[in-house]
Amino acid sequence: MNEAEALRMTLSDVAALAQVQRPVVSMWRKRSAGTVHPFPEPAALDDGRELFDADHIAAWLTITGRGNNPEAANDVAAFARTPGTAAGGARGNTFDALTALLTLKAMTGNSVGQLSPDELLDVADECDPDDTFLYSEMEAAGTSLASAAAFADRLVDSAYNAAAAFEQMLAARFRAGLREHSNTALTESAVTLVAAAAVELAATLGRNSVFADPTRGGSDLLMGVAHAAGEGSPVTFLTADDDGGAGRLVRRRLGVHGVDSGQIRVDPSGEFAVPGPVVHVAQYPSPGQPGMDASQILAAVEHLVLQMDDQQRAVIIAPARVLCDVPLAADAAGLRSGLLRTGRVRAIVRLPQGLLRAKPREAQALWVLGPSFADVPIAERWTMVADVSTRVLAEDVSQDLISDMVASMGDRATMRAHSFRFARLVQTRLLLASRKSLVAVPTHGSAPSLSGADAAVRVEELVRMLQTGRTEQSGEVAVLPRDPNTKARSVSVQELIAAGNLRYIKGNRLEDADLTPSGGTRVLGPAELLDPQGRQRRNISLLEFADYPASRLTEPGDVVFCTSPRPAALVDVGGGSAVVFPARVLRIDGGDPGGLIAAVIAADINKFPAGDKSWRQWRLRRVPDAQRKNLAESLARLQHEQQQARERLGRLEELATLITDGVAGGSLTLTDPSSMLAEPQTEGTR
Repeated sequence: MNEAEALRMTLSDVAALAQVQRPVVSMWRKRSAGTVHPFPEPAALDDGRELFDADHIAAWLTITGRGNNPEAANDVAAFARTPGTAAGGARGNTFDALTALLTLKAMTGNSVGQLSPDELLDVADECDPDDTFLYSEMEAAGTSLASAAAFADRLVDSAYNAAAAFEQMLAARFRAGLREHSNTALTESAVTLVAAAAVELAATLGRNSVFADPTRGGSDLLMGVAHAAGEGSPVTFLTADDDGGAGRLVRRRLGVHGVDSGQIRVDPSGEFAVPGPVVHVAQYPSPGQPGMDASQILAAVEHLVLQMDDQQRAVIIAPARVLCDVPLAADAAGLRSGLLRTGRVRAIVRLPQGLLRAKPREAQALWVLGPSFADVPIAERWTMVADVSTRVLAEDVSQDLISDMVASMGDRATMRAHSFRFARLVQTRLLLASRKSLVAVPTHGSAPSLSGADAAVRVEELVRMLQTGRTEQSGEVAVLPRDPNTKARSVSVQELIAAGNLRYIKGNRLEDADLTPSGGTRVLGPAELLDPQGRQRRNISLLEFADYPASRLTEPGDVVFCTSPRPAALVDVGGGSAVVFPARVLRIDGGDPGGLIAAVIAADINKFPAGDKSWRQWRLRRVPDAQRKNLAESLARLQHEQQQARERLGRLEELATLITDGVAGGSLTLTDPSSMLAEPQTEGTR
């Protein structure tokens, strides 16, 4: 079999090479029939699927100018496949042989396509005398080794070097149908986040960076670390001594990139030991064990934790249903609680969906492990928790999240000195006692945990502070503690709607083209709810609004809310606003409010966790009838003063800007205000 015959493409491969959608290739094929340059005929069949000669395809694209890839002739090998890759069980063998040949080429710096099979095996034996990563793969290729070697040379020519060609093969794992290599593949943003966090944690250890991946077959995270560390930072990688296909692929990948690496001895039970300062990076389920269940994942994490000391750190990514969500099976829940009790789980972060390519709807989570602070009683230990499941992992989000995670390695004083953007500090005992998601546990010391007497004392203190230096009675509020046995009354939204205390009103479906930044009536949607200070402002002409069927405006006191990207609400005090879907309205019945106050409803909704989308099950607090009027009036006064304070703050900011720009720009000169008062100008003074 010659080299040209070894290169085959499906129509999907042609589309990928030409950088067009798959139906476009079928259209080319149909419309070019009978022309001077017809689409090439199939060169072979594989289970009824047509395979085309890759070189003929490249020539046809060049002659006709079709597609969006002017380098198609040079790139064709990167998108082609050999006959073995299309043959069911041989697909994995061919992939292994090609990656082995690419690694051999990188290690020797020589062409492999000009060598006979025997010569190739001799060179492989010299480079891999203990057969730990490439000899067996080349030997298994048998008579197809020569054609695979020629193909490997063409791949390198297309990709410019062996390492890039290797990465192209891994990137094509989905297109080639290599499930064993694609089921656990993370997106680039997920790999970048984990790798950057690992590099930052390694920097805190203050020594030559060592990174270890004790899982079977994990290499995406290690390569992410190599990229994040940069060429100027020497790093060493340690991988499991697994001799399975996934484990050998890891060693080939590190070898083709010329990365220093060693092996970790992992017992059949999963136990291992790594001495000295090291940062572990691990993904579960791992490529070598894609079928791990929750108990197996947590047992693997337990082996990692048990061998750690205070010099070591770890970043673990796994399904959120295992690391932080509920419900969890009893045996897995026991394992998770035991790990939390060790004190080494310093941070828990719930990540957004879409980070696992094969399961885009499955959310992932991070555990960051570090020193246990064994001298601190477990009742006083803290864990950092964060929920960024509604965020896009943009650069600023990732950087601030990593900063929070690195800060979680410190003691309590260090963590309290850090300004967390996404994270909160939660007592570990609350995590252990919680029946909710670990990232939804309320923080210690929040307002609801204060007793009635403590809250009353704090209210009086705040009132005194607000009234100091003010002539008017700012923030005037008087309270008394209630019976400590009195329980807050709450009821679900669904029950309140059924009882007639609340009315649910859908939002209007408005066209974006009809919305303007000024003029007309105010529009309230998720953008406005998430920015209650009013920086987001949209309006719609009443004439335009009247054209929409069943259009309706809010009434004074309506609670406008949304569930995505997180629960948010505000009270439309003046009414007359157009609520745009997916925002909606809850309206309290004036005749039978059932103890509801609009401001309390909005406050309750704004406290719900980001992942709580079941708005009909939200439980809202009700106020005793004797307190409704007093509370509403007090809140109205305080909200008025808050608005005045915001306006004053705006004027102060404007004044500071004018003075800064005027003096720095040379248009103003600052003088001593007291001198102007002491020396008044006299009429006629020159």
